[in-house]
Amino acid sequence: MLEQDIQAQCAHHSMSLPQPKPFVKWVGGKRQLLAELWARLPDQFGAYYEPFVGGGALFWRLQHQRAQQSQLKACINDFNQELINTYKIVRDYPSELINCLAEFRNDEDFYYQVRAWDRCISFSQRSAVQRAARFIYLNKTGFNGLYRVNKNNQHNVPFGYYKAPNITDTENIFACAKALQNARISWGDFAEISPLLQPGDLVYLDPPYIPLSASSNFTGYTQSGFDLQMQYRLRDFCRKLNARGVYFMQSNSSAELVFQLYKEFNICQVQATRAINANGRGRGPVTELIIRNYT
Repeated sequence: MLEQDIQAQCAHHSMSLPQPKPFVKWVGGKRQLLAELWARLPDQFGAYYEPFVGGGALFWRLQHQRAQQSQLKACINDFNQELINTYKIVRDYPSELINCLAEFRNDEDFYYQVRAWDRCISFSQRSAVQRAARFIYLNKTGFNGLYRVNKNNQHNVPFGYYKAPNITDTENIFACAKALQNARISWGDFAEISPLLQPGDLVYLDPPYIPLSASSNFTGYTQSGFDLQMQYRLRDFCRKLNARGVYFMQSNSSAELVFQLYKEFNICQVQATRAINANGRGRGPVTELIIRNYT
């Protein structure tokens, strides 16, 4: 959808666009850590890449800031195919998405009917707009904002019993659509952005964290998960970025292994508040790490 079309839709709905913000809740989302990340951005950088975009809190903040100055050249990516489909639909078909979301009800029986779509062969025949609406709906009305799939790639989060979730969120969807107009959106492995990178670009990496304990591991965002071997791959990827003169900033847990993996880089300890966790004891203030190849 072109920017002028978005502005026309806003005029039709008699609203002005707010600052865009994540349109989904996300485990490990960076809204609580945003000030710490913002303070550690390079003074200047070229294009912006976020290969584990998730809810995209830093991306939305950068888009809003650069809109006041110059256009941010950005590429966002994730291995969660349903999430990336939703980003594309928000960018290209926000009105259709909003109309589809308006048909969804905050009702337990209805929730489980929609959740069961991916257990039917007909799911592949659903339109991209329907799948995106389902993704947002399950995120807004499911337990604690979780997105989790089982080994059969089926959504398995229970109903959340929220009184009045903002399922449609019309103003923010239009704001996000405008911010995404010039963004490249891709699905796949984090390393696939490599051919696009130029010296002076910035890559922000927010992978599934290395667990602090065996019981805290959570890699249900995608069917394949993100294991220890992938963490070593990510470290090697960061080394390659550094050798090419590409800035990188990464968030991760304060597990001892993270300190060992990234000991050659700049590591800062920061305090974050986690509000989304399957286990209530996993919510609250935690120490996290921000890793950079610059000062």
